[in-house]
Amino acid sequence: MTEALPRTSREVRLATVPEGLPGREHLAVVETPLPVPGAGQVLVRNRHFLVFPGLRTLIGGEVEGVPLPPLRSGDVLFGPAVGEVVAAAAGSPLRIGDMVSHLLGWREYALVAAADCTPLDGTLPDPVAHLSPGSAAYGALTRLAEVRAGDTVLVTGAAGAVGSLAGQIARLLGAGRVIGTTGSPAKADRLVAELGYDAVLLRGGEPIAAQLAKAAPEGVDVLVDTVAGDQLVAALGAARQGARFVLVGTLSGQLSAQLAGGSAPVEIDAFRLVVKGVSLRGYSGADHPDVEREWTGRFGDWLRSGEIRFPHTRIAGIDRAPQALQEMIEGRHFGAVVVEP
Repeated sequence: MTEALPRTSREVRLATVPEGLPGREHLAVVETPLPVPGAGQVLVRNRHFLVFPGLRTLIGGEVEGVPLPPLRSGDVLFGPAVGEVVAAAAGSPLRIGDMVSHLLGWREYALVAAADCTPLDGTLPDPVAHLSPGSAAYGALTRLAEVRAGDTVLVTGAAGAVGSLAGQIARLLGAGRVIGTTGSPAKADRLVAELGYDAVLLRGGEPIAAQLAKAAPEGVDVLVDTVAGDQLVAALGAARQGARFVLVGTLSGQLSAQLAGGSAPVEIDAFRLVVKGVSLRGYSGADHPDVEREWTGRFGDWLRSGEIRFPHTRIAGIDRAPQALQEMIEGRHFGAVVVEP
């Protein structure tokens, strides 16, 4: 053993299923006996875990087509995490002290099958960077949109976990102009000053379509859409001939109090899709299994060279995890939201 282990561990459970958006009152931090690894298992001390919008869909229960189970009352939340192996059964391929990633976040100590852990090999300079959802943006831009030199790229939800990386990746791949959307003037300033966006459109003021016409008078070549809704409609209105649109998220539906997280209805002009020759595709990492490894390698190189940043907010203490979920839903943070239990 490399550390004296406690007798108990804390974890975050869904106390009650909300009728609308989940708040901190719907979650409970519960103390449980520390689990002991059996054959093929390891005990991981979680150092960081990701707070991600997909939890809204799992809590809402609309999971058709989603490769994850719904969350019921009393269930422990889960999601991407990185941590240190602190106990292992005899014959385990993992050793005490190994750093790994896995999908049992939202708890201080996780009992994980060794086969479900991915050892961290130092490809990324900071272990927390393994929680970045940037592979979705990278895959969208390289496999479906195939961004070209000089393209004008629009990223919706540009201050979110995916969007804050998508604009940087597009630039590194040769985009000539990068435009984002956000709902906060402070975030808009950071997107320009810190992440190199050329222009940022603000929700809640002048219509997005009018702002986009000014920011991209010659139109948009590529859309990386994390929001859908009226922002997708506005982007279609600005599409250039042969534009490539990729949907990587649907925050307009997931974060709606009127929906359950598994739908994002939007009415688009199909005629414009035809006459402009616009491609509109959804990106799923499961369809591109080669992307994750390629992305991790390039991400590590870009981080070390300073060519890219991983915007994220670290929140200390598992007791603050329920509040962190509510704040993520409310859009209070810039980039990814990570809890350090």
